[in-house]
Amino acid sequence: MRHKAPPYMHDVLPVPPSVDAWLHTPRWRALERIFRDVCRLHGYREIRTPVMESTDLFARSVGAGTDIVSKEMFTFTDRGERSMTLRAEGTAPVVRAFLENGLASGGSMTKLYYIATIYRYEHGQRGRYREHQQTGIEALGGASPAVDAEVIALAVAFLTRLGIADVALRLNSVGCPTCRPGYLAALLAFAEKRLGLMSRDNRRRFEENPLRMLDSKDPDDHAALEGAPVLRSYLCAECGDHFTELRAHLDDLGIAYELDDRLVRGLDYYTRTAFEFVSPQLGAQDVIGGGGRYDGLIEQCGGPPTPGVGFGIGTERCLMVLDRLEASMMLEDERPIAYVISPGAATSRRAVAMVAELRRAGISAETDYLGRSIKAQMRTANKLGAQWAVILGEVELARNAAAVKNLRNSDEQREIPISGLVSFILDHLHNRVE
Repeated sequence: MRHKAPPYMHDVLPVPPSVDAWLHTPRWRALERIFRDVCRLHGYREIRTPVMESTDLFARSVGAGTDIVSKEMFTFTDRGERSMTLRAEGTAPVVRAFLENGLASGGSMTKLYYIATIYRYEHGQRGRYREHQQTGIEALGGASPAVDAEVIALAVAFLTRLGIADVALRLNSVGCPTCRPGYLAALLAFAEKRLGLMSRDNRRRFEENPLRMLDSKDPDDHAALEGAPVLRSYLCAECGDHFTELRAHLDDLGIAYELDDRLVRGLDYYTRTAFEFVSPQLGAQDVIGGGGRYDGLIEQCGGPPTPGVGFGIGTERCLMVLDRLEASMMLEDERPIAYVISPGAATSRRAVAMVAELRRAGISAETDYLGRSIKAQMRTANKLGAQWAVILGEVELARNAAAVKNLRNSDEQREIPISGLVSFILDHLHNRVE
C-alpha cells in the first residue's frame, strides 16, 4: 500500500474494525449526541473555530515554557509569511472568537461548548495521539466558585450518561498572580538542592517555568520532588476562600473528589481551580479530561478583565474506557428500511425511481447498481439489515405492483400496489410492526 494514515492518527470507520472497535463512527456520534444534550441542559451553546490559529495566540496563552508550545505544536509558515499552528488546545481559540465576535453578554455569562480536533506532536502511544478529538466547555464572565462547581458537575453528568462511573476527580488550587510568587520562591529553594536527581526536562523547567516541574510524568522527578512545598499552603485569602467554597458546592452536589497537591495542569493560563478526571481503565494514560479556571486569559488576549473556567475531555479515551468496560451505547440504526431489488435492465430504471420516491418520503432505501442477480441482491439486503425487500419483477410491474417481504421476521412475501408502497411501509414503521 502506497499511503497510510499519519503516525498516531487514525481513521474512524463506518463499520467496527477488528481491532480497536471504538474507532467506529456510530460510537463517536453517540458520544457527541450525549455531550450536546448535556450541554443543552446546562445552557451551553456550540461554537466552532478554525483548525488553525496564529502561533502567537498559543504561545502567549498556553505559555512559551510549556511542553505544548516548546515541543508539541504543529507550526508552519503560510504563503502570506504568517506563522500558523494547528489547534493545539481548545480554550485559546474560543477566547479569541469570543473577543473577535463580541460574544460578551453584557452583564451575564457566556456559556459555550465545542467538539474539536486537537493536534500535538507528542511521543505517540496508545491513548496519546497526535490528532485527537476533544469535547469541551467554557463559562466566561462568572467569578463565583459556584460556576466552577457547575462546570465540574457538567463533566460528571456527561461521563455518567456515557456509562463511565468509575472515575476519580482530582482537585487542586494553583493560586493567582498575588500568591503564586511566594510559592514559586519556596519551590525553587526546595528543588535547587535536588536538580541533580531530576530529568533534563525538569532542569529546564526549573529555569524557564518552575511550576511545570510538578507536571512532570518522570518517576525520577516525582521522587526528587517528594516533600516539596504544597501550593495550597501559600494561597492568599481570596484564593483560599474560593477553594473552600468550591469544595462546599461539590459536597452539596454529592460529587466526590481527591485533593492532589501535584496537580497544576499543563497550561500556564490556569488560576485557582484545577481538576482532572482519571480512570483506572487506561493504564499510564489515565487522564480522561480536565480543566480549571483562567481569570487572566481574556485580558491577556487583548480583552477586558473577564473570568473564565472550562474543561476538555478526550473522545478517544472515553471510548477506550467504554470499550474496556464492554459498555453498550445507544447507536443510531443505520440499517436501510427498504432494499429495492430489480432482476434486470428492464426494471432497473424503475428501481432507481422507486428508491428516490421512498427517500423523499423519509424512508431510507438502497438498491443495486451493479446488475447482479436477484439472489445476490437479496444477500446484500440481508447483510445491510434491511427491513423490507421490495422486488420489482417484470410480472409484478405489469400489474403496477411490487413483491414485498419483511426480512426481519418470517412473514410471507406479499404483493403491494406500487401506488400504495410508501404508505404501506410508513404505516408499518409508525405502528412499529416488524
